[in-house]
Amino acid sequence: MKLIGLYMLALLGGVFLAVQAGFSSQLGSLLKQPVLAVIFTSLSSAVLGILFILFWGKPSFQMFSIPEIPWYLWWIGGLFSMAGISLYFYAIPKVGISKIIALGLCGQLVFSLIAGNFGWLNLPVEPITTKRLVGALAMTLGILLINTK
Repeated sequence: MKLIGLYMLALLGGVFLAVQAGFSSQLGSLLKQPVLAVIFTSLSSAVLGILFILFWGKPSFQMFSIPEIPWYLWWIGGLFSMAGISLYFYAIPKVGISKIIALGLCGQLVFSLIAGNFGWLNLPVEPITTKRLVGALAMTLGILLINTK
């Protein structure tokens, strides 16, 4: 897939995550428990993911590779997902979706720059350059503007 297509998929993914956060924060508010909203959101994601794989997935899953996967990789993503999404679901009804999404993006941006610079999480190294730093500062300024009256 061409790079512009991947960029568009990332943009669409961001839209989907903002829509999901809006609906799921409503569920968390009605349930009076954001963690329950995360559970139901995760369960519905799992069911829909399984259906997607069954009907449209490619047979690429290798059973013999399971023992080679470190045990913590099965759980650590879920831990951070549950914590992060719960924080979103708790904060969105109190502060507003645009502020929470903007601040969340700021957190993602800062962490991704640091993690990429050092190659954390077994990801490719992407050194922090002046150009990337100026871009991050510009985005941070935009986030500050979004969050002020």
